[in-house]
Amino acid sequence: QVQLVESGGGLVQAGGSLRLSCAASGSIFSINAMGWYHQAPGQQREFVAVISSGGSTDYSDSVKGRFTISRDNVKNTVYLQMNSLKPEDTAVYYCSAHSGYGDPGRYWGQGTQVTVSS
Repeated sequence: QVQLVESGGGLVQAGGSLRLSCAASGSIFSINAMGWYHQAPGQQREFVAVISSGGSTDYSDSVKGRFTISRDNVKNTVYLQMNSLKPEDTAVYYCSAHSGYGDPGRYWGQGTQVTVSS
């Protein structure tokens, strides 16, 4: 089992920035990629970004150029730097852990709320 604990959500004005963190613990040897998804009220959970153990990254079109995913393999922590935030970025953000870079999320954090006011 892998445990994921997110932090860093909050309320920010449009155009502002937030950085989310996700610390992984447990059987992390089984994990080769970590990512972020978000879920707005009444909508399905959607992919935001993913990073492999080697540092390869991928982003959804809606956040490309504004968000940056990074990881610290020593601390087993993944980060999501969110800049130029928009009201439509408002959602619960979930950290995910994947067996492989192209695999769906296998483990999930509890979620952290991000609210962007206009």
